[in-house]
Amino acid sequence: MSNDKPQGVYASYFASIVGEENAVCLWENIELGQQKRIQQAIASGNPPSCIVYPRSQQQLAAVIATAHSNNWRVLPCGNSSKLNWGGLVKGIDVVVSTERINQLIEHAVGDLTITVEAGMKFSDLQALLAKSRQFLALDPTTPHLATIGGIVATGDTGSLRQRYGSVRDQLLGITFVRADGQVAKAGGRVVKNVAGYDLMKLFTGSYGTLGFISQLTFRVYPLAEASGTVVLTGTAEAVSQAANILRGSGLTPVQADLLSTKLVSSLGLGEGLGLIARFQSISESVKEQSNRVLEVGQKLGLNGAIYVDDDEASLWQRLQERIHYTATESVITCKIGVLPTAAVEILTQVELGLIHIASGLGLLQLEGKNQVLKVRDRTQAHGGFLTILKAPVAVKEQIDVWGYTGNALPLMRGIKEQFDSKNILSPGRFVGGI
Repeated sequence: MSNDKPQGVYASYFASIVGEENAVCLWENIELGQQKRIQQAIASGNPPSCIVYPRSQQQLAAVIATAHSNNWRVLPCGNSSKLNWGGLVKGIDVVVSTERINQLIEHAVGDLTITVEAGMKFSDLQALLAKSRQFLALDPTTPHLATIGGIVATGDTGSLRQRYGSVRDQLLGITFVRADGQVAKAGGRVVKNVAGYDLMKLFTGSYGTLGFISQLTFRVYPLAEASGTVVLTGTAEAVSQAANILRGSGLTPVQADLLSTKLVSSLGLGEGLGLIARFQSISESVKEQSNRVLEVGQKLGLNGAIYVDDDEASLWQRLQERIHYTATESVITCKIGVLPTAAVEILTQVELGLIHIASGLGLLQLEGKNQVLKVRDRTQAHGGFLTILKAPVAVKEQIDVWGYTGNALPLMRGIKEQFDSKNILSPGRFVGGI
């Protein structure tokens, strides 16, 4: 199972499939930054033999079929921007990337749907949609690097979940390559297609353990006429009250998050905890709703400000970068889920964190495994969860990355067995070592 064969053996098998120059890259020839990203995803031991870049779904299927027949373990990736999320994979023989399978298949402008290959970068997809004044309502990590397939594989939705729901809610169709190299499809290219078993939901957030996503169809939305963002800052109690009022109101923010004190200060937004709410609609509605949030803040003694145009775009970009950027490699980035009413309590115990006010999902930056375990205990006491996304390999080897306490592991293992009986796809990356 492990790559004790000479690297050239693997490379020659795959080169005969993908053909073109630079489509198979031996480990020692992989760019150092890419090598490092791959090493952050694998348990200690031999590195993979090579990385393979198929250019079509047919080539991808042939590559996976070859790996399957030889019992070679495969680490799927797109542009590897989130390869270091989740558990450590074990005994990987080859990395297979979809970044060159990146074409637009169909954009049905009038039907508000788009079908693309999995390797297309999120930023390129948004640029395509913007020409028709449409957009995909996701707010993923590193949008300029992330591929569409990687976003779905990791369930990386972001703050726009407040208004538009998760990745699962926007995915209409999926095509994937099974572990044995066969191509399969689920869903369709129309919004009303609901027939059949919902494999889209199963594949979203499966971290490449069930199959190799090759093509996706999404519902998209028209771009709004106007946008505005309100920021309230102050005491934890007042911010918590403001969040409760916003949750119970008729206001319709597209994004609404609670921010920790260090996050607020590092963005130059003031002092104390923060609440940030973004409205997108016709300009009269945006102004009216923004002013109402400002009034709520004033009554509670919070400081408030409204951001529009370039200032607003810059604020959200800086927020995205700050919550995902780690100053040192020892910082541990975690995904959290708690009851929304417990969000403020959690944020007062961490330096850097963001939690969505409606879903209670968010991101925290923690120092060391002891703090991870302490915050995990607190979130679980609130009926929530804390999973590690990014952490040094040594930390991931010492602590359960997923922290799963539910009763669905036998079911998950049964699904894995059905989809990948030889356990060649991302072994060890998912919950319970799946």
